[in-house]
Amino acid sequence: QVQLVESGGGLVQAGGSLRLSCTASRSFFTINTMDWYRQAPGHQRELVASITSGRRTNYADSVTGRFTVSRDNVKNTMYLQMDSLKPEDTAVYYCHTVWNRSDYWGQGTQVTVSS
Repeated sequence: QVQLVESGGGLVQAGGSLRLSCTASRSFFTINTMDWYRQAPGHQRELVASITSGRRTNYADSVTGRFTVSRDNVKNTMYLQMDSLKPEDTAVYYCHTVWNRSDYWGQGTQVTVSS
């Protein structure tokens, strides 16, 4: 099994920045792709960014150029640097991975961007 714990959410004004962290209970050397998802009230959960073990990244169009995903395989931690935040980025952010053919999710961290 894999436990995922997010941190770093909070309240920020539009145009500000936040950095989210996701720490896994298992070595990142055993985990391939890790993802950040978000879910706003009344909306479906959506994929924000992904990073593979080879550090190949992928972003949703809505965050490209503003968000940067990275991973530290020694600290077993994935990061999401969020810059130029907009009110529409307000959501609960979740980290996710698939390990041994099962899906694992963190508990989520709230990000609120005020206008």
